[in-house]
Amino acid sequence: MENVFIIVHFVQHYYDITIEVGEDPYVKIFRAHKIILYYRSPFLRRILASNKKNNDGTLVHITFPNILPEIFQIILKYIYGGIISINEQEPSEILKILTAAVQFDFQEIVDYLQEYLIENKFEWMKQHFGLIYQTVFQCDSLTELQNFCTDCMTIFPQEIFESFDFTLLSEKSMISLIKRDDLQMREIDVWENVLKWGLGKNPTLLSDSTTWSDDDFKMMKSTLQYCLPLVRFFSLSSEDFFQKVRPYRKLLKHQLYEELLESYLNPNSILSDNILLPRYINIDETIDSTIVNLNIVSLISRWIDKINIKSKFAYTRELYLPHEFKLLLRGSQDGFTPKKFHELCDDMPHTVTFIKVKETEEIIGGYNPLKWESHSDGKWGVTKDSFIFSFKNKNNFKDSILSHVIDTECALYYLNNFGPTFGNDDFDIFTREGDVSDEYNFCRCKKVTYEEKIRGTVDEFSIEDYEVFQIIRKNN
Repeated sequence: MENVFIIVHFVQHYYDITIEVGEDPYVKIFRAHKIILYYRSPFLRRILASNKKNNDGTLVHITFPNILPEIFQIILKYIYGGIISINEQEPSEILKILTAAVQFDFQEIVDYLQEYLIENKFEWMKQHFGLIYQTVFQCDSLTELQNFCTDCMTIFPQEIFESFDFTLLSEKSMISLIKRDDLQMREIDVWENVLKWGLGKNPTLLSDSTTWSDDDFKMMKSTLQYCLPLVRFFSLSSEDFFQKVRPYRKLLKHQLYEELLESYLNPNSILSDNILLPRYINIDETIDSTIVNLNIVSLISRWIDKINIKSKFAYTRELYLPHEFKLLLRGSQDGFTPKKFHELCDDMPHTVTFIKVKETEEIIGGYNPLKWESHSDGKWGVTKDSFIFSFKNKNNFKDSILSHVIDTECALYYLNNFGPTFGNDDFDIFTREGDVSDEYNFCRCKKVTYEEKIRGTVDEFSIEDYEVFQIIRKNN
């Protein structure tokens, strides 16, 4: 208490500057010392450098009408004592302290309060997202809270968009949001929110595009010129395209609209190379793989459920993830022997095998709707629903190959020293010597009992890694 008294006494009697904060009718004048302010705050140092003491002996007087007196008092205590206490402060008050700290260049407080709000006031900030957003994007140094806002909009977009008037988002913020691959929104919702945002910037326009003139379309197109290329129109279903995009077709470039239209009417048309892939949504508990990504998983799921299986545009549509891929075997973890394969995968229905070819990025695989079995003399698995496939690499879906079985009597092959084998030489993986404990030493793909050859060569290849998953339909 004695030290506090000394400081107060010192300030009250030896001050050489006055600081006026707040606006009428709530204004307060504080007394302080230039040397301390000069030393403690780069911002105040610049202010004081331009405010010299008058020759008539009057004190230097500076004003901060944008800061509340109670907030400045906390800042002044920090300047003199190096300590800031926020235990009894409401989150809204802490936000005001934070913006004042930004103004005075107190980076230590800025970093501390950002971390404190994120770790301790997460729910409050979600509930008051509009206030947080409008505050933090006015200050370039509040990067942690800016990232918090962007992450919230990415993970909880519907909840956030409903909590405040998101049409107040700046163009820069809107662009940074809709360009993200991990935005947890269906693409049709992205499109509708982009339209809503554009309408918010043009309040004279009605939402019904049939009332728009050509000039109205030009005005809206200008507003959305940097947002439209980021909407993944090819991910939309044909129904959504017809009902939600076609009425606004004048907003799109003619070539883009024609390509979209062709993708729905002629699924075998030539694909552009610059089509944006669908966003990663609903990714929890789908697959744990070191070989494939969600785009491949989505395609495999479509092929299993026979959805647009012949369409070259299937990989561009919104991710289709109705199944959980339960890992049964990973070669790099469990070994590359027939014995281990049969031990872990026999009697498991509905499995998908992925193989990464050694010294390439190539991925090949197959779907078995039946159960794998062990037999000493060999046995054929009979089904019309199996298929094999290949990808040039995990990011090339345009050149993927899907090959369905045509000789259903020889769809699968079961033998003790064989791994997951499809057809009569279409997809072979086994040990030549027949020892089930040996690693696979013969792998090859030919075209015999399946529609397409899934590799460009019939040469043998080696396995870098392989995985077998059981397909389980999710409850939701």
